[in-house]
Amino acid sequence: MTQMEAAGPDAGGERGQAEPPGRKEGWLSKLGPGLITGAADDDPSGIATYSQAGSKFGYDMGWTLLLTYPLMVGIQLASARIGRVSGHGLTEAFLRLWPRWVVWLLVGSLVVANVINLGADLNAMADVSALVAGGSKAAYAIGFGVVSLALQIWLPYERYVRVLKWLTLSLLSYVAVAFAAHVDWAAAAKGALLPHLQWNKDFITTWVAILGTTISPYLFFWQASQEVEEIKRVPQDQALRHAPAQAPGQLRRLKIDTWVGMGFSNAIAFFMIIATAATLHAHGQTSIETTAQAAQALKPVAGEAAFVLFGMGIVGTGLLALPVLAGSAAYALASLLGVRKGLDHAPGKAPAFYAILAAAMLIGLAIGLSGISPMTALVYAAIINALASVPIMIGVMLAASSRAVMGELVIARRLKIVGWAATGVMLVAAVATLVAAWS
Repeated sequence: MTQMEAAGPDAGGERGQAEPPGRKEGWLSKLGPGLITGAADDDPSGIATYSQAGSKFGYDMGWTLLLTYPLMVGIQLASARIGRVSGHGLTEAFLRLWPRWVVWLLVGSLVVANVINLGADLNAMADVSALVAGGSKAAYAIGFGVVSLALQIWLPYERYVRVLKWLTLSLLSYVAVAFAAHVDWAAAAKGALLPHLQWNKDFITTWVAILGTTISPYLFFWQASQEVEEIKRVPQDQALRHAPAQAPGQLRRLKIDTWVGMGFSNAIAFFMIIATAATLHAHGQTSIETTAQAAQALKPVAGEAAFVLFGMGIVGTGLLALPVLAGSAAYALASLLGVRKGLDHAPGKAPAFYAILAAAMLIGLAIGLSGISPMTALVYAAIINALASVPIMIGVMLAASSRAVMGELVIARRLKIVGWAATGVMLVAAVATLVAAWS
């Protein structure tokens, strides 16, 4: 038995509902793991980053989203293909390439960063909810954490995925904020199409932060794992290396899903930047450090409606990001431990997996309630992610190019070029993050 086989003893699921045989899928039905992954990338910590970029530098940061778009697609598509082709997640693929202790280091860093990020996101959601609706921040944080965990544990996988798809619509609130903010669209287009570089610490730190929040390791693990879940959910689907006849249709679906999902993610991020550029930066408010501060500062400038929409968006995208952060940690660690895993299983059938999921959420909640500054927590998470992202991305690219993992369906040269380019850019960002942290 190979390490990959030993690490994935969950060949079948009990909770998923099979799709009717012969059902013809429409275009929208092709959107799933990629769309959810892309939308989850715009979590409250991401909103804080984009708000800072817009308030500090106005429209001049718009071009960064055009840069990160193809890089995101390259690495996410490679990750998704590993899941769909091999029938296993990234942890199992890494075990085929590296010693177990190396994989432990990578998974451990992912789990630590995700838990810290969970705490920061819960804190941000609670903060803005108390600001918009009043009440106790602690009560909001506990409520959001409990609701998210309950949905993951007790809602059948098929219905749970539908909930996540609907939650992606919450991000459209930022499009509404931008249109309510009287954006200078000519300046916004210029900022998007003509890179404006500033060689100072603030600009470089913000640019690195945008890279770090758009290209994050937890997204790689989540999308690969969800492709594995989809194989188990649909009876006629199989891992492509064992059913190559399914490859043309499935790989086409992966491309559509990933390009649309990452495009949606970056479009929303762009609207966040231009909305804060048109309001906060235009009125001289350039020192925004949290999402709650951004929402509060927006109110007198753009009005009550924009303020409420901004707050609703933080809560909506937080509810989308929490299960992705906790779930990606649980999938990665459960795979490494070799225990049954998957949201398609009832809790009693995969107790260790759900225990990891619950522990990640509860520890994140404890961090959120501890009084630690959300920005401090995010700095530590960014440093850990910066250290982990490059070796994880190297692992993704090596696995996606390995016949031992992918059989005859290794990734094409064009995808290799884009994936390795993303890895190189993140290497530069990782070095810059470390230099900024200790300077």
